[in-house]
Amino acid sequence: MGIQKTNVMRVLDSAHIPYNTYTYKNRDGAIDGISVANKIGQPAEKVYKTLVTRGASKNFFIFVIPVGKELNLKAAAKSVGEKSVEMIRMDEINRVTGYIRGGCSPIGMKKDYTTVVDSSCGNIDSIIFSAGKIGFQVEIKPQELVDFIKAGVAPVID
Repeated sequence: MGIQKTNVMRVLDSAHIPYNTYTYKNRDGAIDGISVANKIGQPAEKVYKTLVTRGASKNFFIFVIPVGKELNLKAAAKSVGEKSVEMIRMDEINRVTGYIRGGCSPIGMKKDYTTVVDSSCGNIDSIIFSAGKIGFQVEIKPQELVDFIKAGVAPVID
């Protein structure tokens, strides 16, 4: 039986972007990035999380960073030309992105938000991120992600 496709996988399929899929069990509730990297047997440096922020302008901005790192809010704001950015509240994630916490992907959000991928992605041959559903991850080349979602690349982590 084939793997159930998430919306992210269908979007990648329709764009003819090759990807690998990883699945993991999440009954234990451990869905943080480091736990996910361990569950799929991949180094944390290759696994990225998708963070949603609101700028001083009230616009939303997406940052894709390694799971073991923290977003540098000052660098993040600078990368999108904002005075400041702050993380949105957990209860806003679904309304803003269409995804739930732990299953937020930079591909296939409700709207196309300005997105920045941390420049550390230039040091790896592939990037793994949420396939839009808890328990599912996809892996593609970093440049393919950047090109496909028209993302910026900047140093935005501490």
